[in-house]
Amino acid sequence: MPDAALPPHPDRPRAIGIDIGGTKIAAGVVTADGHVVERALAPTPMGDEPATVSAMLAAIRELRARHPGVEAIGVGAAGLVDWPSGRVRWAPHNAYRQLSLRRLLYESTGLPTVVDNDANAAAWAEARFGAAAGSEHMVLLTVGTGIGGGLVLGGQVYRGSSGLGAEAGHMIVDPHGYPCACGNVGCLETVASGDALGRTGREAAQADPGGLLARLAGGPGKVTGEVVFRAARDGDRAARELFERLGFWLGVGIASLVNLFDPELVVIGGGLVATGELLLVPARASLERYTFGLGHRELPPVVPALLGSEAGMVGAASLALRSGG
Repeated sequence: MPDAALPPHPDRPRAIGIDIGGTKIAAGVVTADGHVVERALAPTPMGDEPATVSAMLAAIRELRARHPGVEAIGVGAAGLVDWPSGRVRWAPHNAYRQLSLRRLLYESTGLPTVVDNDANAAAWAEARFGAAAGSEHMVLLTVGTGIGGGLVLGGQVYRGSSGLGAEAGHMIVDPHGYPCACGNVGCLETVASGDALGRTGREAAQADPGGLLARLAGGPGKVTGEVVFRAARDGDRAARELFERLGFWLGVGIASLVNLFDPELVVIGGGLVATGELLLVPARASLERYTFGLGHRELPPVVPALLGSEAGMVGAASLALRSGG
């Protein structure tokens, strides 16, 4: 039997990894080789910072009760996270503001704790155990409702001077474009995310209220990114053109990152990666069009992520074991 199919050795170091999203808190016991031994899931409390911390602590207690040998805690949190202090300054879809999360979890559990941005944690997981395993230089873009970014450069997570770096979704690509949820205008997220796909889908349906997009959604104003995907999968020309536009802008963003960091590999994660080549083919074409020095270099492959929704949890736990808190 191959080693990959064997259960994790009971003496292998383990940590609790937590991924805090806008709607759910995913926690798990993770071994040093990225194997998830057990999972726990809870809804993210809305508008209540103490309740969010309490939900995390409840998940930690539940997992520690069955796995008393866990050695550390790692958290991946959406938003602006100071490194290494683990203070969450701000998150667009969560209640916490200036939350000293690393200190609170350490004081409550006594376990060494790290808190990092969720996309940083996911990038580390994909670099260690996923689509970029073995790569020393890689870029991760998580394309979902918004766009997150993570970089591994020289075998290390790149965070910038204080932990706020690699916010690739908020590169300005069209300063005369759409407003972003972050308060700026023209971010990559406004033209290459799931929200962008839904918005352009509604615009297309309003222009053609008798078309497939409007019919599938039950009205032009009800079109979502998922509806656009269904229509594109069924061969609808308007929906496919929307994916061409989405992929074009995603490729523009990827090209900028390639020009800056020269990665070996670009990994695309998040919910929209499920659309497969509908998204990736135009993104690769745009990357080829806008990469600097194209005739004198090789383009990095653009590939789908492998770890799915568990990447943040696995990466956070791995970072915790690696740093010892």
